[in-house]
Amino acid sequence: MARQQPPPWVHAAFLLCLLSLGGAIEIPMDLTQPPTITKQSVKDHIVDPRDNILIECEAKGNPAPSFHWTRNSRFFNIAKDPRVSMRRRSGTLVIDFRSGGRPEEYEGEYQCFARNKFGTALSNRIRLQVSKSPLWPKENLDPVVVQEGAPLTLQCNPPPGLPSPVIFWMSSSMEPITQDKRVSQGHNGDLYFSNVMLQDMQTDYSCNARFHFTHTIQQKNPFTLKVLTNHPYNDSSLRNHPDMYSARGVAERTPSFMYPQGTASSQMVLRGMDLLLECIASGVPTPDIAWYKKGGDLPSDKAKFENFNKALRITNVSEEDSGEYFCLASNKMGSTRHTISVRVKAAPYWLDEPKNLILAPGEDGRLVCRANGNPKPTVQWMVNGEPLQSAPPNPNREVAGDTIIFRDTQISSRAVYQCNTSNEHGYLLANAFVSVLDVPPRMLSPRNQLIRVILYNRTRLDCPFFGSPIPTLRWFKNGQGSNLDGGNYHVYENGSLEIKMIRKEDQGIYTCVATNILGKAENQVRLEVKDPTRIYRMPEDQVAKRGTTVQLECRVKHDPSLKLSISWLKDDGPLYISNRMKKEEDSLTIFGVAERDQGSYTCVASTELDQDLAKAYLTVLADQATPTNRLAALPKGRPDRPRDLELTDLAERSVRLTWIPGDDNNSPITDYVVQFEEDQFQPGVWHDHSKFPGSVNSAILQLSPYVNYQFRVIAVNEVGSSHPSLPSERYRTSGAPPESNPSDVKGEGTRKNNMEITWTPMNATSAFGPNLRYIVKWRRRETRDTWNNATVWGSRYVVGQTPVYVPYEIRVQAENDFGKGPEPETVIGYSGEDYPRAAPTEVKVRVLNSTAISLQWNRVYSDTVQGQLREYRAYYWRESSLLKNLWVSQKRQQASFPGDRPRGVVSRLFPYSNYKLEMVVVNGRGDGPRSETKEFTTPEGVPSAPRRFRVRQPNLQTINLEWDHPEHPNGILIGYTLKYVAFNGTKVGKQMAETFSPNQTKFTVQRADPVSRYRFTLSARTQVGSGEAVTEESPAPPNEATPTAAYTNNQADIATQGWFIGLMCAIALLVLILLIVCFIKRSRGGKYPVREKKDVPLGPEDPKEEDGSFDYSDEDNKPLQGSQTSLDGTIKQQESDDSLVDYGEGGEGQFNEDGSFIGQYTVKKDKEETEGNESSEATSPVNAIYSLA
Repeated sequence: MARQQPPPWVHAAFLLCLLSLGGAIEIPMDLTQPPTITKQSVKDHIVDPRDNILIECEAKGNPAPSFHWTRNSRFFNIAKDPRVSMRRRSGTLVIDFRSGGRPEEYEGEYQCFARNKFGTALSNRIRLQVSKSPLWPKENLDPVVVQEGAPLTLQCNPPPGLPSPVIFWMSSSMEPITQDKRVSQGHNGDLYFSNVMLQDMQTDYSCNARFHFTHTIQQKNPFTLKVLTNHPYNDSSLRNHPDMYSARGVAERTPSFMYPQGTASSQMVLRGMDLLLECIASGVPTPDIAWYKKGGDLPSDKAKFENFNKALRITNVSEEDSGEYFCLASNKMGSTRHTISVRVKAAPYWLDEPKNLILAPGEDGRLVCRANGNPKPTVQWMVNGEPLQSAPPNPNREVAGDTIIFRDTQISSRAVYQCNTSNEHGYLLANAFVSVLDVPPRMLSPRNQLIRVILYNRTRLDCPFFGSPIPTLRWFKNGQGSNLDGGNYHVYENGSLEIKMIRKEDQGIYTCVATNILGKAENQVRLEVKDPTRIYRMPEDQVAKRGTTVQLECRVKHDPSLKLSISWLKDDGPLYISNRMKKEEDSLTIFGVAERDQGSYTCVASTELDQDLAKAYLTVLADQATPTNRLAALPKGRPDRPRDLELTDLAERSVRLTWIPGDDNNSPITDYVVQFEEDQFQPGVWHDHSKFPGSVNSAILQLSPYVNYQFRVIAVNEVGSSHPSLPSERYRTSGAPPESNPSDVKGEGTRKNNMEITWTPMNATSAFGPNLRYIVKWRRRETRDTWNNATVWGSRYVVGQTPVYVPYEIRVQAENDFGKGPEPETVIGYSGEDYPRAAPTEVKVRVLNSTAISLQWNRVYSDTVQGQLREYRAYYWRESSLLKNLWVSQKRQQASFPGDRPRGVVSRLFPYSNYKLEMVVVNGRGDGPRSETKEFTTPEGVPSAPRRFRVRQPNLQTINLEWDHPEHPNGILIGYTLKYVAFNGTKVGKQMAETFSPNQTKFTVQRADPVSRYRFTLSARTQVGSGEAVTEESPAPPNEATPTAAYTNNQADIATQGWFIGLMCAIALLVLILLIVCFIKRSRGGKYPVREKKDVPLGPEDPKEEDGSFDYSDEDNKPLQGSQTSLDGTIKQQESDDSLVDYGEGGEGQFNEDGSFIGQYTVKKDKEETEGNESSEATSPVNAIYSLA
């Protein structure tokens, strides 16, 4: 049992109700006003050459504005061109090519002018371009010949298109080219091979360009590869070889960069765009790419790696992302780096966009146009589309850089001003009109509104008004004389009264009064307070056996004046109430519980104002009873599909469906699911229609109008569901007007001056007729003015130019060709929120330790928040380090303090550093102005771990240690501490310790024995103490994992001892003497046993004999004398009579894993002696020595 939080949309609705607007007041459309541009095409307008050209320009004003255009800064005479027309009551241009013509002839820069007698508004300069998809030049490509292991670049060089085409690589058989860290496509479209392998010949490579507007793909002639190799067999088993390259005889190479070339490059990016850095390297083995930023970290919230780490993308670039980045390409042969210097420039962006200015005669005002950019943009003022310098002089107007000041304005001062701010990277154009009106106060909402609200919630009472001069507004309750503001009440500039926590005594009649020098106006709002809806007996978690009955309780207390509805969810989705379930007012009963009933059940109690939820989980236990009859013991399976579907009793809204059940396969059928498919909205998609008990095979189906039905049936038993039956014949019902309207109607502002109305569209069974559409109506809440309306075929509609955060009544009604649906319910929606106007004051900083500070500030007044106060936020940055010559990142960081609080703690600071800090207030729109900058210094701390701690073992006697200074010293380093201990398996020696000066970064350890390994722990120290430690271990001896290899390594260690060398020399001398005696006896024709001949081996230091003897070597990988190495690494015999086969008795010679020779190396057999052909059982001294070596 658990009380569940309301769904997110409930919180969103509550939050939306709290977002108050304090922005500018808009002029009602029934009053005269200059033009305002409401819609226009984008600045770079690319069009499809196959379609008519549409250049949008719409504006509002009173009187309605007229429109004209310029093309390439010259007047565009629309009347002289029969292909060009302008939409009625709009400035939108339509260029029609149905009767011929070339769209390219109309390319250029267009600008729209909207004019009435009070001024002229301008659109942006719209650059019209026609999309182009040129053909790829035909070319014959010779096969590309490349050595295996070498790098390769296949260039694409696509034809220049507008917009640029999307590049991808495929084979000529249209199979995608598999890409990985070895083979990948660069951002320029070229295909890069870090190293070529033999298997790359198995396909060809064709570059493809996809053009967006024409939806065409052009393919370049394919490249074919010819790979030269030392290992001509493409053995697939080598692809997973741990050392694939050496196994194929490919020489290993250190990395080098294929793109970009060289060691350094630079790149410029505009603020707000994405920065893409790319590094593609060659090498054997294939290098790994890592990215770093000098003097700081990569921005983790904006940086992501692409193309197998070969590309770094930083989204929404800002000035602090400038600096030097470098990519490091490394493999086991070494590493190399490439440095990219990034410069961030900026097209102009608004700091303070000019707003419409509404003044009364004699009032003062100002238009402000502030923008920033890199380079700094210039500001140009225009009035009614003409440069301000050439406009008639106005003694009431003064221009001061980015500000125009108006003093003692008169009716003649009405005009539309344009601010154009530009630099080499772009421009911004804004229109702002000056309207001089003399209007007494008027109320813009209906009288005697009724607002119902739940106890203890927040609410807003709206009182939209207008007047010039801008009226002052006051609120009163129940006719009392005291003005409502402060405490539990707050009045916003747009006239809304916020009550922070509704109590019973807040119920009553509220009066708002707007007053200026020309008069006053008032309105009333009646507030009713309702009790909240609460579930006081919630459903309990239950465990039930299959086949039993379960009851879930849900008892609710609610305000009796509100209509209560109770619904149930299963696993957070709507619960289908089957014939095994019974839903009552305060409970849900499930009969014959089955496994599919297991899950979570949520009771949702809701009224039109609020809701409450409670959840419980039902666990179903399987029946463990043993079979009591022969049928139960038979294997069970899913039922066979039903068959022979038949439709009878055809009626306007119903039909009878009959079917023949299939075999139940030893498990009784519990349910039949009837599904339907219609061929208009979602052809081929089957939907559940209804469910019936397993005991029936005929049912009457209720149908919707104007649906071409087709049915099928699925049988269900405890094992599962059958395959669907074959479909029935189709049956179309006649049409009718809709009987319902779309659900989930919402109205929300996506900007501060609009409201987006959305809804869930109706499905095929709700359309009831052809051409389903929606009539959208909206008006200010409960006004008596006429409804605004629009007909929409989609599922959204945007209402533009709305006042900030004003409530609207919204209705969405369905309509088809047979008529309209029922009268829709009214939904309350809201338009947009503005930035806070004040910053926290009296900000105090107290240093807690080397990495944390505490903050304290004075909270801002609630009327300056201009919205829901979400948090106070501290922006801080590291200005410098107290250590000289240490570069630090000045990237701004932030700490958030949710809610209306006066203090907080900022942690994770860098010690021993100078910081700066600013505070802001944050609401739903964004940040407010920044507070006074505070400076503070963090004390010394412990350092970070030393960087790049490296342990190398050049021989078996010494270990070399090297390290770099810590990345963050966090103070003045006074030295390093090294602790190390020897270990061998589970045995651990005594820990040793060494201290070093701060400048020492190397140390050599003398090993106590050649077998043990060492574990080293290194840390840096400041006056505060030791910092984070880094631990490394000495390398393990080669092949330490196997006993044989360990034994060989021990022997290798013994072989370096002096006494062993002396012993080996003595044995070699003895063997040499025996060989000399043997040859002397043979040259004299002496007789000796065959066994004796076989037991006398050649010595390892014996010089080469004329009969094919050879030297042994102490180097493991040195080939035998008189042999050749093939491409696959095997040993070939020289064509000599005196071969190893001749000396050994086992046929072909064999080698151990460590390279030692297996078998007896004996003197060549005498072909005339046949009686002594048994093999020798004694191990040759040469072999014994060689195995030790």
